Amino acid sequence: MVHAHDHGTPGSEHGHGHDHGPGAHVHAGTDKKRVLAAACLTGGFMVAEAVGGWLTGSLALLADAGHMLTDSVALALAWYAFHLGDKPATGRHTYGFGRVRTLVAYTNGIAIFVVALWICYEAWQRFHAPAPILGVPMLVVAGLGLAVNVAGFLILHGGDRQNLNMRGAILHVVGDLLGSVAAIAAAIVIILTGWMPIDPILSVLVAVLILSSAWRLMREAAHVLLEGVPPSIDRDAVADDLVKNVPGLRNVHHMHVWSLDGADTMATLHACLREGTDPYDAVLAIKQRLTDRHGISHATVEPEFGRCADSNAGHGEQARPPRHYH
Repeated sequence: MVHAHDHGTPGSEHGHGHDHGPGAHVHAGTDKKRVLAAACLTGGFMVAEAVGGWLTGSLALLADAGHMLTDSVALALAWYAFHLGDKPATGRHTYGFGRVRTLVAYTNGIAIFVVALWICYEAWQRFHAPAPILGVPMLVVAGLGLAVNVAGFLILHGGDRQNLNMRGAILHVVGDLLGSVAAIAAAIVIILTGWMPIDPILSVLVAVLILSSAWRLMREAAHVLLEGVPPSIDRDAVADDLVKNVPGLRNVHHMHVWSLDGADTMATLHACLREGTDPYDAVLAIKQRLTDRHGISHATVEPEFGRCADSNAGHGEQARPPRHYH
């Protein structure tokens, strides 16, 4: 069953805005600048690292350059997602564009997966047929890459790490940072011992670490895109809490809890009230309880007495036990 909840157009008398205070907008603005700065740093050094990897014959450098290429694109997309997220809601997109950030985070996770698998494939090829590598130039280029990646990480580290889009951007830079560390370690081993297989071995190690983080990011972003209940919230416990603490509330059903972008939580529900209860006071108390106790920033509450308006859902005169939700 589909429940329509008209939130109105922005600025209309009955529209519900999603303003979460000036602090949230300031945070989003600084995150946007951080991502743009990291994108410029990453893109600028990516060319130098690719040339260095080609000249030295190092897979670790080429792999890191390839990763930095995808990172440059991913960071640019993350910046654009923040740009779209700043736009106000419209009559056609009544919740605004905040979910674009989650979509980009999911896309970033896929991109990281592809790059990591490519690194593993190339490492397998190199392990069976090691190519000659110039250790000293490789060490110099990898050292410069590490400095650039540390700078990018420090820029992004001060951002909002509850935001999936920002977490995706940080993950890309961390992957680059690990790649630079692996390249430095491989270069040192090659200079001291001449053992070439260390290059693909360390490249695979970095790829495995990246795959694990990318999987977590994709899983969390997919959960948000599927409008799953945020992990920090127990929907049934929230409903029980409302019934116990809101005067005149008999039970709650048709309750849905989800997040637009992994940060702002929303809910819709039907509130069955006892006869004589003022519906305005009850709705106000429910919304206040959801905000103060459970961190649900926006809720649409449909009050009803006795029979549920969605009669074909099977809700009759008798109130259902609080645990029965749809």
